[in-house]
Parts: sequence; structure tokens; C-alpha cells
Amino acid sequence: MYPYQMSQQPIKFIAADMDGTLLDENSQLNPEFFELYPQLEEKGIIFAAASGRQYYSLIETFAPLKERMMFIAENGTMVMHQGKELYSCGMDNDSIQAIIAQARSIDGAQIVLCGKKSAYIETQDPKALAEFSKYYKNCQYVDDLLTVKDEFIKVAICHFGGTEELVYPSFNKVFGASHQVVVSAKIWLDVMNAKASKGAAIEFLQQSLNFSHEQTMSFGDYLNDLEMLKASYHSYAMDNAHPKVKQVARFAAPSNREAGVFKVIKREILS
Repeated sequence: MYPYQMSQQPIKFIAADMDGTLLDENSQLNPEFFELYPQLEEKGIIFAAASGRQYYSLIETFAPLKERMMFIAENGTMVMHQGKELYSCGMDNDSIQAIIAQARSIDGAQIVLCGKKSAYIETQDPKALAEFSKYYKNCQYVDDLLTVKDEFIKVAICHFGGTEELVYPSFNKVFGASHQVVVSAKIWLDVMNAKASKGAAIEFLQQSLNFSHEQTMSFGDYLNDLEMLKASYHSYAMDNAHPKVKQVARFAAPSNREAGVFKVIKREILS
């Protein structure tokens, strides 16, 4: 990170990652958010929760505001605003089958097949189910993921041994040239359409809602946030962020433990 100056253009759009960023160390949303949000609305600023989490999980977290907020869900593969779909970036069935086959070949890998209607799993391992429940509100057990019918937007893979070490190398080798393969958390990896990312979703919104790169602010902590930060002039890496995220972001925010997103917004926008 370098000593960049703040853009003189007014902020029109703010996107914040959830886990490790907007949420605290216990994955809880600070109630102060519900006081800050109306103040941003009054200034005409759109706030988006930008997460690898499922849309249905996000609206549960932000229930009082679900009809007003914007949600960039499933790592940018689906954008919902005021209950309506603005954007999606899906995957073809051949890709889905190949990704599932590859994941099944890795010992310890647990698969979540993400569709627009629901997430689908074929494991009943208690530890995996407890982890999945944090991010997927609508989730169905099926005997075979290859038989599911839905519009698919992502395949998420969980490995408790660490995805950056145990899943990413082989997946990047097989799918890196044809798909977006991203480590989204220590134990999570997502495989998506090659054009999909939080950054691509934000660039679509910049064009369709008429705000600029210089009018965009974003906050992130992990590798799935890199494209989002690049799409934002006011890009903030949390103090607890992955080293690569700190290299890309222009500015630094206090950690999620210190409610860093709130502190920056209050200092730079609401003061």
C-alpha cells in the first residue's frame, strides 16, 4: 500500500466483504450498521454486502434492510437489489460435472453446488454441515450432485486441511485457464465462470448505475476480494487481511475486530 490521496469525487458506492471484514471475529454484524445505513442512504450512497455467502444467507443477516440493500452474493456471480436480480454469471453443465469429478478425487474435499434457488450437498458429515450452515441458508441434501437441476453459479469446495495448500494447486492446473478459481477463505475455494468475480459485478454496476471507479469504495481481507479492490479507487485492506490483499489495496483499515469498516466510513464519509 502506498500513500495515495483520497479522490475528490464524492463516494457513490461502497462494497464490503463479510467474513473477516464487516463481520467481527465471531462472524457477527455490529448493530451499529443499522444506524449507519440510513445515513448513507440520505447521502445517496449505495451500500452492498459483497460476499462468497449465499444471497439467502445474506438477507437473513440484514433482515431489517433486505428490501432496501444491495447484495453481491456468491463471490460476484449474483447481484440482487431491493429483491430483484440485476446481474448473474452462470456456469454450463459440462463445467459443473468436470469440477465435481475433480473435487471428488481429493480426499477430504466437501462440495457445495450453488444454484440460484438453493445450495446442494451430498454429505452428511456433522462438521461439514456445521460449516455449511454459516454461509448457506437454503441448502438441500441430495444423493448425487450430478442429478440436480437448477441454474448454477458456483461450486464451493471446503477442505478443513486448508484449500490454498490442498485444493487450489490441482484445481488451478485443471481449471485455471477456463474458470475463475479463487481461495475465498482458509478452508474454502470457489470455482466460477471465468468472467465472474466481485470486481466484475462492481464494474457492471458502475456502468449500469452510472458511478465511476473514483466514486467506488470497497473493503476486503481475502483473495476473493482482489478484483473488487482493483475495481475501486478507495480500496481498503483490513489490518487482518491476507498479505496479497494488502499489496493490492490503496488504503488500510483497522481490523474487523476493531470494526474497521465502520471507522473508515464514519471518518471519510459521515464526519
